[in-house]
Amino acid sequence: MKFKKFIAVLLTTAMAAGMLVGCGSKDEASKEGDKVTINVTRACFNLAEPDTAQVKKVEEKINAYLKEKGANFDIVLTELSSGTYTEKANASLLNKEINLFWTASWEQTVGTNEMFANNLAYDITNLLPGTDLYNSMDKGQWDATKYDGKNYFVPVYKDNVEGYDLMFRKDLVDKFGWDLSKVKSLKDIEPMLEDCKNEGLKYPYLTQRTAMFFRYYINDFDFFTQASWLAVDRSTDSVVNPVASSQYKEFCTLMSQWVEKGYLSLDDAQKVTTDQTTQTKDWGISWWTDIPVNAEANTRYNQEVEMAAVTDRWAHSTSALGSCYAITKNSTEAQAKACIEFLGYLYTDSKLADIYTFGIEGENFTYEGNKVNQKPATDTNYHHSMWESASATVVTPLTNEPDNKAELYKAFNGGAKTSCAAGFRFDKKPVEAEYAACDNVFNEYGFGLENGNVAVGDIDKTIADYQAALDAAGYQKVLAEFQKQYDEWKKNK
Repeated sequence: MKFKKFIAVLLTTAMAAGMLVGCGSKDEASKEGDKVTINVTRACFNLAEPDTAQVKKVEEKINAYLKEKGANFDIVLTELSSGTYTEKANASLLNKEINLFWTASWEQTVGTNEMFANNLAYDITNLLPGTDLYNSMDKGQWDATKYDGKNYFVPVYKDNVEGYDLMFRKDLVDKFGWDLSKVKSLKDIEPMLEDCKNEGLKYPYLTQRTAMFFRYYINDFDFFTQASWLAVDRSTDSVVNPVASSQYKEFCTLMSQWVEKGYLSLDDAQKVTTDQTTQTKDWGISWWTDIPVNAEANTRYNQEVEMAAVTDRWAHSTSALGSCYAITKNSTEAQAKACIEFLGYLYTDSKLADIYTFGIEGENFTYEGNKVNQKPATDTNYHHSMWESASATVVTPLTNEPDNKAELYKAFNGGAKTSCAAGFRFDKKPVEAEYAACDNVFNEYGFGLENGNVAVGDIDKTIADYQAALDAAGYQKVLAEFQKQYDEWKKNK
């Protein structure tokens, strides 16, 4: 964490100094009227490591297509494995090697909150109106992703509300006859976890090395910064400390009980599992972010799965920023306009969106009528999902997805509940050091608590130690600052 904080400080200083400078020597010729080169960086979630040779082929295919369309720019495409994305993308930002990159509200260090707070994202408010990109989405999407009334980020039009499911391997559902209609809460899956344990599965329940409290309890709280130690209570519309709640003790106790019963492995707490573990047969039940076409998981995980919703769907301040793009502030105006133009093509042209998402036709995917047959991630060298690529209204549906996928997404986004805190964004600057210190404390205590790495008999003491460490790190100051900002926001909204 110290390294991340150090890099973030360097980023702020270096990029402020280089604000009007281009993206390095290969972009020095990028001027108005000249052909512009933009450097695009994205994360690779579905493969352990991206294949640089294939990425280059995709880049060349994209540039050839852009030339056909009459675009006066090229892209240089860089992919980084999801496990190293934060650190490597941060270093590339520091070196001014990026113009356009993928990010999200839940990412650390290079996430939307950090980019805005450190003044690293290009203000595109005046560049958007009248463009194909702006017209590709309704005004509500642009309004929902603003910071201080301005646009800095381009949301991927996907499931832009938030809700969570439990995910079950279908072969196990069929084998044991599990009735998923009866699953309404975590406790309901214990008999199924026992079946998974008796089956000899390494991971009866898989957290995917993720702290899940702020996800599973979104019906109770709006975790506005996606930290499990700071929230608004939905029932009272008031600022609260979730760590002190009965819900937090309930959840941590359940995870610890599952470890003791053999349902949950400490591999998750120790981050031994990877983004590819879900592509194996080692697990039985995991979690999934609810989307309009949950069958997308079948392709991502190379096996059929079924879902049971355990939360409602919510529209809140960060739900539309779960996957988005940012233009770096060190980009020239010509580069920024080229990035807007590129995204305009990407969000309106199915052929380009398919290349960017699925790769090379005949190598990574094929068309079957009006659908895409994407090779399994284990059998290809380029593999992405719609949610981290381009608009659901443009990317061609997969063979296991419905023809009316675009309409389903529009209906899904329109059918969510709206949070009482929707529109509020916490400015961490007044308490930046304390917030970072509290985040370190979470990594020391909270992550383990939420992944079952504490004995059941030690839960009360560990939560008390956790709270004491938070307070020593400046938690009460952070809480008071949030309270102040939230009260002011409510007064003026």
